[in-house]
Amino acid sequence: MTEDEQKQAAAEKAVEYIEDGMIVGLGTGSTAAKMVDLVGAKVAAGLKITGVPTSEATAEKARNLGIPVVGLDEVNVIDLTIDGTDEVDPEGRLSKGGGGAHLREKIVAALSDRMIVIAEAKKKVAQLGAFKLPVEVIRFAAPALKPRLEALGCTPTLRLKKDGTSFTTDEGNYIYDCDFGKIDEPEDLALTLSIMPGVVEHGLFIGFADLVLIGNDEGVEVIEIETKQAE
Repeated sequence: MTEDEQKQAAAEKAVEYIEDGMIVGLGTGSTAAKMVDLVGAKVAAGLKITGVPTSEATAEKARNLGIPVVGLDEVNVIDLTIDGTDEVDPEGRLSKGGGGAHLREKIVAALSDRMIVIAEAKKKVAQLGAFKLPVEVIRFAAPALKPRLEALGCTPTLRLKKDGTSFTTDEGNYIYDCDFGKIDEPEDLALTLSIMPGVVEHGLFIGFADLVLIGNDEGVEVIEIETKQAE
């Protein structure tokens, strides 16, 4: 299968877990977009669910498909979140944020009873770190945080848009894409980044995934994450 077909296969498998009446976290990114399309088709066919989007882009897409969406002011528990990832290791630890939505994605995932991760085969890795880790920072702190991030052993690059201007998240923050190389201790790095003043959020999702669905040439690999660890 092509990568696009692998994404589609994983998305199709994921929506099988959605039940009538659920509150569903709707992820962001190319693979999650395929899942939202499928959910939209199911809603059109009569499925009754409420979506909690993880980005403005996903919210707009969901509304256009007729999926009822709400914000966190209207729900406090989410039954299931389905989202993509940039990397996933054998323990279900994720590196996310390529689309710049990892702050909202992590908030929604943290409120969810269950998180299903969907991806194509190349996203399954032995060790996190080949993908540059997104670190979201407030604009005021960005200049001061660059040397502090460098001191952790990475090369941070301010994310830019295609026109060369600074990329900003839905919350109006900047992102440093941090090249750490292989990340030997994801839990330690996650904690270090989380307590750094000026860092809003980072792309390490540790202890969130319950089920990982990987599209590959044989179909979809289903990986149950038995032990979830708190970040």
